[in-house]
Amino acid sequence: MVIASTLLEFFEEFRSNQAAEKLKQLVATTTTVLRDGKETEIPIKDITLGDIVILSAGSMIPADLRILESKDIYVGQSSLTGESDAVRKLSHTELTEDELDSISDLDTICFMGTNVISGSAKCAVIKTADSTYFGKVAHTITIGKPKSSFQKGVENISKLLIKFMLILTPIVFILNAWKHAPVTAFTFAVAIAICITPLLLPVILSSSLSKGAVKMSKKKTIVKKLDSIQNFGAMNILCTDKTGTLTEDKIVLEKYLDINGNEDIRVLKHAFLNSYFQTGLRGNIDEAVVARALQNDMNDYTTKYKLVDELPFDFTRRRLSVIVSDGVKKQMITKGAVEEILEICNMVDYKGQLSPITNKIKDNIKQIAKKLNKDGLRVIAVCQKNDLRDTTMFNIDDEKNMILLGFIGFLDPPKESAKSAIQKLNRAGIRVIVLTGDNAEVTECICKKVGINSKNIVQGNQIENLADAGVLRLLKKTNIFVKLSPIEKARIVRLLKESGNVVGYMGDGINDAPSLTNSDVGISVDTAVDIAKESADIILLEKDLHVLLDGVTEGRRTFGNLMKYIKMATSFNFGEVLSVIVASVALPFLPETPIQLLVEGLLYDFGQLTLPFDNVDEEYLRKPRTFSLKSLKNFMLFMGPLSSAFDLIVFACLWFVFKLRDPALFQTIWFTYSIVSNLLGMHIIRTAKIPFIQSNAHKMVYFSSIALCILGILVPFTWLGNVIGLIPIPLPYMSIIIGVPILYCFVAMFAKKVYIKKYGEWI
Repeated sequence: MVIASTLLEFFEEFRSNQAAEKLKQLVATTTTVLRDGKETEIPIKDITLGDIVILSAGSMIPADLRILESKDIYVGQSSLTGESDAVRKLSHTELTEDELDSISDLDTICFMGTNVISGSAKCAVIKTADSTYFGKVAHTITIGKPKSSFQKGVENISKLLIKFMLILTPIVFILNAWKHAPVTAFTFAVAIAICITPLLLPVILSSSLSKGAVKMSKKKTIVKKLDSIQNFGAMNILCTDKTGTLTEDKIVLEKYLDINGNEDIRVLKHAFLNSYFQTGLRGNIDEAVVARALQNDMNDYTTKYKLVDELPFDFTRRRLSVIVSDGVKKQMITKGAVEEILEICNMVDYKGQLSPITNKIKDNIKQIAKKLNKDGLRVIAVCQKNDLRDTTMFNIDDEKNMILLGFIGFLDPPKESAKSAIQKLNRAGIRVIVLTGDNAEVTECICKKVGINSKNIVQGNQIENLADAGVLRLLKKTNIFVKLSPIEKARIVRLLKESGNVVGYMGDGINDAPSLTNSDVGISVDTAVDIAKESADIILLEKDLHVLLDGVTEGRRTFGNLMKYIKMATSFNFGEVLSVIVASVALPFLPETPIQLLVEGLLYDFGQLTLPFDNVDEEYLRKPRTFSLKSLKNFMLFMGPLSSAFDLIVFACLWFVFKLRDPALFQTIWFTYSIVSNLLGMHIIRTAKIPFIQSNAHKMVYFSSIALCILGILVPFTWLGNVIGLIPIPLPYMSIIIGVPILYCFVAMFAKKVYIKKYGEWI
């Protein structure tokens, strides 16, 4: 039996891994290398020593790299150092020996496992795989998410059953040693210990998860980590960004306005130069700016101007600057959030006339931006200056005393499907919380349209210096958080987890990586940046909440079928062990031989192998489920003794009614009855409803149950039965083999109602 279980587990695990690998290939992380003078996308695993790697914002660093050329590249090294601040990397070091405290401080080396926050670089591969700094660290530490409640639960089940085995084995041996030979008593005790263990749990677990992953892939959901399926189904809070999830993610530049809200082509020109010449990750906003500018015949600017330097975007400054030259003069052009741009401007430009910024002008500018926001437009301010230092190397200190030109407004309308999807998620017991870096007005406009309660909106600066207890109080009544940094997003996710929730986080950007890692289940999309895809557990092939909802439903179905097996296996095994122990003490012979117990358990377990394919009641799928060891103990102690009671009824009928004293026939009847009873009982336990009438099992479950019941009845008439000590059963005894299990089903149905009323649950 153990060998069979092991072989089945190996087969299912092999199938599971194969399925998972095929799915992962659909969303494989790649890197750009320079080969034969051409930039080529290759899988990270194919990188070799000496390759020239091209890095840009959002790239995962695929190996230890020596920087050859760099352009304001900033790297996130939190996976190595734990520090959230981005680190600047250079082609030539600026560090002295005294400043070099750790190898991770090297400013000319990019380390495997880190990621590019902003900027770009050309690098040479110097170390790969295990020889990298990260690889060496990985040999000494284990990096990964904490175990889920389900993983902990399975471990606790194993510990509980091991305790039972350690207690039962010597007890059963002592109780039977005085009546039987020591060897017989010992093998019987060992067989009892094995029978109480759901030996096929690893098999059922692997097959359920792999089947769930395959079904989810058909619904455009790719599972990178099989264990995440349970968390996906158990998720009761979904944290998500606004852009692309609630909106169409098809940003269009609608307006280019001066400081008084009038259309001004000069604002579009400067925004175009900024977006076109920046070398980092060109996002949707930049693409929209470039597209609109080209519609206005601004192609000539791409050759007229040359890039001198740039100050890449980061999530602290919230702005991006480029320095361009037309051969006559240099000009710094900056775009970013309105508040951040106002901080660095001391002048405004209106129709070519410069004037100092006053508080009145600032208020007017903020009012214009606010009005645009309320109309659903995302607003970015644009500024410039010509008075620059005589250099080609600039820094953020140069972003001051600038001239405000005006605004550009982008429209990203809400998805038509978002409102219905959020309603369905809410009905499924999933609360949606929006975590965005955008401002309150735009976010409120979108959230109202998609049906998210926008009564309370909290900004990042409100929680920055707030204690965890204060943030938790806000989380109880707030569904929208705006102007958040990546660290603030990750903090909210952490606090939600610590308060007992199963938290999913959906994101696709560089700034989402910390939250994806910290969440119970990280969700991204196949078009996300490398670091987001690498950090995620689940990849959606379509950025739509309906696709996510389909995945959640499948996760719950997988979990439900797993719990069916765990509960019925532990309760039936516990009940049968109790009855066999009582019978072994009361009878002058063993109620079943060790080999019969093992064969019986094997046949019954084979009947449960189809459970991963079983149907799950719609009512069960309506809310998230988490594993509870207490619930399992309650179920086992309630249903186990019930099945044991009917076993003892069979024992009493055979001994007192039929006056049966033949050990072989007694053992045969009990063997056959146990198989039929457990397989019929499986249909009672698999649903909270009335089986066969209100809830139907999958046809494979029906087929396996019927086939194994017939096999159990026929085995005593075969050579196999003869080998394990079974004999043909006279017809009168069939009334016990068929009748008592049917009676058990009716009583179990009544017991099920009592249990549900008492504990408020079933599976």
